[in-house]
Amino acid sequence: MFEFIRTHQRLMQFLLLLLIVPSFVLVGVSSYNNRGSGGNDGVATVDGKAITQQEWEAAQRRQLDQARQMMGDRFDQKLFDTPEAKQAVLDQLVAERAINAEIVRNHLTVGDAALQKAILDIQAFRKEDGSFDMDRYKAALAAQGMTPEMFDARMRHDLAVQQLVGSVEQTAFAPRTVANRLSDINSEEREVQEMLFPAANYVSQVKVTDDMIKAYYDKNAAQFQVPATIKAEYVVFDPSAVEKQVNVTDAEVADAYNKNKARFTTPEKRTASHILINVKKGASAAEDAAAKAKAQAILDEVRKNPNDFAKIAKAQSQDPGSAELGGDLGVVQKGVFVKPVEDAIYGLKEGEVSGLVRSEFGYHIIKITKVVPESQKSLEDAKPEIVAELKKAKMSAKYSELAETFTNTVYEQSDSLKPVADKLGLTIQTADGLTPTPNPALGNSPVNNPKFLKAIFSDDAVKNKHNTEAVEVAPSVLVSGRVVQYKPASKRPLADVEAQIRQRVTQEEAAKLARQAGEAKLAAVKASGDAAGFGEAKTVTRTKQPPINETAAIAVLKADVSKLPAYVGVDIPGQGYGIYRIVKVGQPAQPDVARRKQEAEQIGRAIGNGETYGFVEALKHKAKAKINVKAADLGARSE
Repeated sequence: MFEFIRTHQRLMQFLLLLLIVPSFVLVGVSSYNNRGSGGNDGVATVDGKAITQQEWEAAQRRQLDQARQMMGDRFDQKLFDTPEAKQAVLDQLVAERAINAEIVRNHLTVGDAALQKAILDIQAFRKEDGSFDMDRYKAALAAQGMTPEMFDARMRHDLAVQQLVGSVEQTAFAPRTVANRLSDINSEEREVQEMLFPAANYVSQVKVTDDMIKAYYDKNAAQFQVPATIKAEYVVFDPSAVEKQVNVTDAEVADAYNKNKARFTTPEKRTASHILINVKKGASAAEDAAAKAKAQAILDEVRKNPNDFAKIAKAQSQDPGSAELGGDLGVVQKGVFVKPVEDAIYGLKEGEVSGLVRSEFGYHIIKITKVVPESQKSLEDAKPEIVAELKKAKMSAKYSELAETFTNTVYEQSDSLKPVADKLGLTIQTADGLTPTPNPALGNSPVNNPKFLKAIFSDDAVKNKHNTEAVEVAPSVLVSGRVVQYKPASKRPLADVEAQIRQRVTQEEAAKLARQAGEAKLAAVKASGDAAGFGEAKTVTRTKQPPINETAAIAVLKADVSKLPAYVGVDIPGQGYGIYRIVKVGQPAQPDVARRKQEAEQIGRAIGNGETYGFVEALKHKAKAKINVKAADLGARSE
């Protein structure tokens, strides 16, 4: 199996990483390094080492990147720009550092065998024929910006975390009596009769006076408040503005191509298969000779029937990782195999079969199944890729310079946006209906961002008509605005809302009359036990959509049923008042065994999560973890 493991180890680690990392370890490999300098210099200290503000900010950026990839079009950065979200990231960093400290103290390690077993259990990166795709592995590592050594260290660390924390979570269980009791409560059925007092039946009895309307208007002033609004001009500086000022010449493309020809060369690709007859370490001469004789017999059979190599390998090879695949080793690479095997692979032509090749693992018979010669991408074919890279590099260097120009110009020439627009080739745009908080009608417009709204509604912008500062509303996106028209907050006149208030007061008064009638009836039926006027019995349960109003169903399921019939009165929003007569309580005739099993598992996971939380808190205490700053304080300072 050695080829199988050596060839595909790091590729499989990538997927395994996604599957095993505990839910609270979200912040990435850089936080494993414990780079803090002193306890009083960072935003937090754990085990005598600091978590710096830079590390905290980097973790926040990684969280944003992960969320953006996972959520796609549903991503909303505002959800992550709150003090609570930033504090949660810091708490995660602290928890992770405390776990790291415990791993170091206990010398927890993950051996090669455990890592290999985990790798071999994963199938997601196999091709349709069962072999692994090395190209996908390389792409995955490149996308992470990691070297194989970095990836190995991260993988082993995450397995150690799983070993430490998972041992707590996975050993938690729910006592059967607790699980059964909770399932009994969840599946309980209550038969209930309903008597309704619709508010609509009492509308004719309501008399709304002018004083009642005025009182409602005064008491609920916030309902009739019209927020301040602004019409503004604004300019947006983003990478597209930088791109307009960056050009790549043909000479630069040719120079980059000539200096990096190896990069545009596709090396020869060889696909190989093999048959292995094992020879264990320390084998005697007789054992070695027996293995060699067996391998020679297989080689003779292969030479007689070369087209049956895969069939013979599947039946005879002692390398379980490749035997089941007909001996297929996939696309081979130099440096992966031991030297005798590598020399044989690169010494054969397509379709050729080697003689017996002796290695430290035994005797090999090797067949080259395909050879794709080395190829060179032409300058013309490589040009689009080179242009994109050179332009990206130039834009990266140019962005900081132009961003500083944008920031300085809107500040220094604060009476107009035209100077900065002319200097950087930006378009002055107009937005109307800006309010102090984001206006749903404006959607994801850059001027609907809370940070920009705070700037445009500042005294300097409103009263002095100055440009706002350059506000970063998204990564690498700066906006500055200028007030064109300002309308202060106001209250709608009573005459404009009188009809609306009259209708609302009428509904409220009708609901009060319905409640009064219902409460009187409730007192009467409780005293007499009379069922007259109630509807047919309906079954209410926590596991199905209720046949009555949901508010009423909640009240019915909460009601004391120690004595039946039991009664409960409920205000039903927008409808009136209801009386409910509970006549029977029990369990379903046929218990849902599958659901009860699922509930027991959910209860066990909940208990495990609770115990894990307590365990991590204990580790934080043991590591003398301390948070030195609040996210809200930093957020206010940065704005």
